[in-house]
Amino acid sequence: MSHAVHATIGVPATFAVALVGLVYVRGWMHVRRAFPKTRSPWQLGAFLLAVLSLWIAVGSPLTALHHQFLSVHMVQHVLLMAVVPPLALIGAPVLPLLYGIPLGGMRRAATQFLRCRPVQWLRRVLMHPTVCWLAPTVALIGWHVPAMFELGLRSRWWHDAQAVSFLATGLLFWAPVVGSSTRFTALAPWSLPLYLFTATLPCDALSAFLVFCGRVVYPAYLGAPRLWDISPLGDQECAGALMWVSITFLYLVPAVLITIRLLSPPREQELAVQRRSTVSALGGRERRVG
Repeated sequence: MSHAVHATIGVPATFAVALVGLVYVRGWMHVRRAFPKTRSPWQLGAFLLAVLSLWIAVGSPLTALHHQFLSVHMVQHVLLMAVVPPLALIGAPVLPLLYGIPLGGMRRAATQFLRCRPVQWLRRVLMHPTVCWLAPTVALIGWHVPAMFELGLRSRWWHDAQAVSFLATGLLFWAPVVGSSTRFTALAPWSLPLYLFTATLPCDALSAFLVFCGRVVYPAYLGAPRLWDISPLGDQECAGALMWVSITFLYLVPAVLITIRLLSPPREQELAVQRRSTVSALGGRERRVG
């Protein structure tokens, strides 16, 4: 695909991403006014950062280089699978996006659709931890099979399908992790570090293959014009190293933080126990000091 084609694609993508951001901000402000304690500026900032990352992946000038450099293509994949989804989910987007829709009829229709039985059943199936773990793994390995990858390079529609599948499966993967703080998951908290660690293994295997195989895996990059003085094989090795390092960091840092939280004493419970002990020691009455 030419630079002109990518420039044409970038305009509607930029408009769509900006529209999502505006709808979210409008809805966030509405929900914040109605329920101030349920919305924090951190959620707003996280979602807007997700919107910016999504634009970099699908609408920025970077998209014009993905058919020349595998390393640029890998940046897009990492953003769509491991950066945009957790940030978007931290923003708790469902209510803000619903209330951000300016037309009440569309909002009611969207709410009814989300509450209908088939959608609820599909949500329960998709939110099973096994599905959440397997879906991005299958998407990652499947789309990096040379025949499928080359298809995405040749066809705009297949490339869009690739991007959508990475984003959708990334949201599925990160839902149990982000949802653990709100109990929006059937995954036990102690299993989250293992869930994250094992997810790095397919990425590590693919990255290691790209780095150490010693040949260009995707022939389309052999004849691609080079803007920088880097060989196709060197570019492939950079792409593999980029995915290896970034995915390891983005998956294992949350795993470490969750482990620390699980091993740390529950502060609120400790205070409650101390308070009950104090009240009991004082004969069942709570006394105020001073």
